[in-house]
Amino acid sequence: MLIVPNVLEKKNIKIICSYKMILGITQEWTQGQSFETRPDDLLISTYSKSGTTWVSEIYDLVYNNRDAEKCKWDAIHKQVPFTELIIPGLTLAGIEQLKNIQSPQLVKTHLPVQLLPFSLWKNDCKMIYVAQNAKDVAVSYYYFYQMAKMHPEPDTWEEFLDKFIAGKVCFGSWYEHVKGWWEKMKDYPILYLFYEDMKEEDPKCSLHKLLKFVEKDLPEATVDKILYHSYNVMKQNPCTNYTTMTSEMENSLSPFMRKGTSGDRNQFTIAQYERFKEDYEKKMKGPTLKFRSEI
Repeated sequence: MLIVPNVLEKKNIKIICSYKMILGITQEWTQGQSFETRPDDLLISTYSKSGTTWVSEIYDLVYNNRDAEKCKWDAIHKQVPFTELIIPGLTLAGIEQLKNIQSPQLVKTHLPVQLLPFSLWKNDCKMIYVAQNAKDVAVSYYYFYQMAKMHPEPDTWEEFLDKFIAGKVCFGSWYEHVKGWWEKMKDYPILYLFYEDMKEEDPKCSLHKLLKFVEKDLPEATVDKILYHSYNVMKQNPCTNYTTMTSEMENSLSPFMRKGTSGDRNQFTIAQYERFKEDYEKKMKGPTLKFRSEI
């Protein structure tokens, strides 16, 4: 795990920020930042473990002629590449994959808004941000650290929780991540979605929001097919559950797709929850951004 410095220019003042990143990201940092987008590209962004694969699969179905079989041509990380992710040993990764994809490109990222490649803003690309409540993300991230070999061992749950609260995990502070994207929404074409809303409301309603944002009008029969494959089949599909990435992820320790629910009551002790809640209320006091921890 290395630290990537970020220098922001604001009113002639240099603001230096630091974010923890895995080695594969930092090694190819310059290449990722120079990524040239196209105006019709669509970016899917989340903090890690917040519904990235789910939304990526939906849009992959939408953009690939709504053909579920066509969407099984390869793993989801190749169908919708990460702009920043380079994993040693993969044949193609990140930016290299995007060179071979025709427009419109589907791209995803876990980067905080301050670290996005400039061309995304220059070309006014549409972006979708999916946010999940901090409590559930912390739990999911802990188990992901256990099974994803690119991450260091998370140690105990207590120790990992301390790091998560302090923002000392890959991609930095959850609090700054969700707030940064929320603020950016005022100036750019960003659809900000909440994972809990997508799980609670009629799935078809959520899908229509996503389709409207990218100006796609599909027959209801096609919408129903997309719903079935993105909501019901994903967990069993090797192209989306990451079971094919045996050299990078150890699914026997913890599956990539665990519960997919909100309101995990079993991980936190009472003392941990109270400490987490107190810190959360301090950090999220100002913004109009509000989350639900249960549905």
